[in-house]
Amino acid sequence: MKHIKIIYLFALLFIATGCKKWLDVNTDPAAPQTTKPEFYLSSIIAKMGEASSTDNGNVQFKLTQNMGSQAAISTFERHGWSTGDSDGGVLWRHVYVDAGVNLEDMVKGAKGLGNNTLAGVGMAIKAWGFQHLTDQHGPIILDQAFQDRLYFNYQDQPMVYAKVREWCQEALVLLNTPDAADFSSVLSRTDYIFGQSGFGNITTYRQKWKKFVYAVLATQYTHLINKPEFGAKYADSVVKYVDLSFGGTVLNASEDATISYDGTLPANSNPNSVTNGFFTSVSINRIGQPIVNYLTGGLRGAPALNPTSSLDPRLTRMINPMVTTVPATNGVYRGVIATKGDVPTTKTIPSVMGSALPPYPGKYLFSNVGGGKYPLFTFAQLQFMKAEALFIKGDKGGAWTAYDRGIRGHMDFVNTYGRNGSTVAPAITAAEISAYMTSSEVAQSGADLTIADIMGQKYIAQWGWAGYEQFADMRKYHWDPAVFRQWKPLESSEAAATKNSIPMYVYRIRPRYNSEYVWNRAELDVWGGNSPLYVYQETWFTLPTN
Repeated sequence: MKHIKIIYLFALLFIATGCKKWLDVNTDPAAPQTTKPEFYLSSIIAKMGEASSTDNGNVQFKLTQNMGSQAAISTFERHGWSTGDSDGGVLWRHVYVDAGVNLEDMVKGAKGLGNNTLAGVGMAIKAWGFQHLTDQHGPIILDQAFQDRLYFNYQDQPMVYAKVREWCQEALVLLNTPDAADFSSVLSRTDYIFGQSGFGNITTYRQKWKKFVYAVLATQYTHLINKPEFGAKYADSVVKYVDLSFGGTVLNASEDATISYDGTLPANSNPNSVTNGFFTSVSINRIGQPIVNYLTGGLRGAPALNPTSSLDPRLTRMINPMVTTVPATNGVYRGVIATKGDVPTTKTIPSVMGSALPPYPGKYLFSNVGGGKYPLFTFAQLQFMKAEALFIKGDKGGAWTAYDRGIRGHMDFVNTYGRNGSTVAPAITAAEISAYMTSSEVAQSGADLTIADIMGQKYIAQWGWAGYEQFADMRKYHWDPAVFRQWKPLESSEAAATKNSIPMYVYRIRPRYNSEYVWNRAELDVWGGNSPLYVYQETWFTLPTN
């Protein structure tokens, strides 16, 4: 009891004499709790790349067969789920924690300083995060996000989609409102997407972020192809926002939204890179067979058997053949067949890093040369969105023009960002592009164009980075092998779950395990999230209902 009284007395003394000094830390310059709003930006942007890359590598790339496992063990290749697994969940953490309140504080602080540009950037990033998050998970925390609560309700996609559009419009208003002062030097130092050497002036900088917002809107509307009004209404929105976004109608890969990295340490390296190390496992992250097939004759015909070369010049710039020397210079191109592994098990199928075994030389977007670039939106990707929308609307000529620009745009993208590695691949030449564009692998007119042509080329353009969007594409077409001609449908014996002996395919990713299945399980019950069949329920955007 004596010790308790002494402690209690000490506490009273502390309250009487030290409370103000220790609790009013915001008045102490040596221990601030707030910071300048621009200081949040660099770390938030870095986490955008980390969230995308990690979720893609863990889940989306396996579901879409961008890559596969050396052994036939991957839960996600079988379209399954596992108890206690986060099913990715890194974007969930990014939206609610890593960016989370920091992003809210950045926007609020920027508005308080009259830095409308930074506030607009923050709203654009917020819209990007919530758009991808709802497309992965379906219902998510929306209105109650960032509130001081122990229990959070979810809201479904129609409400999230509407809120994203609202945030996009707020971002555009802010980016069109003059700043109270010149914040160019601050923004150019802290923005690793459009800052640094490519900043230009405040007007061009703002325009780039407006194009980013338009890309978010184009992405949202392109997901709605199953809605009855798509052809009459939403298709025009896709076209409108693509034309306002990166490159517009002029081929220009230098405008792509890509995150730049220093590449000196794992923490400041491209999350896809050798230095970062996330993709360097010897048993997973091997090139999937679909990309090999698409690059070797499989877009409009039968892929070559045991190809050693291709008319498509992107093959040798994006992936390496099956040899164990570093760098690989010859051999047969081959990928992992989903659920089959590297058969025979000799570890000869290359990793996306460029070789079958360490040391990895780096390849394409999985390099660390010059720090590397991580894309968020590209001209080519957006052009294929436009081509798809016009095709569905019935404008085959306009669809073909966008399709043609998309292919050429991806050639430009490969030359701009993709020729990295310990040995730099030669640039794709105009002659190589011409030979490919006039080949049987490319539709030569709108009358000859199919939706499989568009989505096959989009698969190539998004391979290795746009896992969120590729996952959305394949779900909105209900995993149709007639649209994705080189994606391998699962056999009943290969699928993690079947219904009437027919394989079931994943339509949503479960919410993050640590936050939701540990602390918010009651809300999951409302949506059926504790059922093993939850991942097979379609999300709103893939359904015809409004």
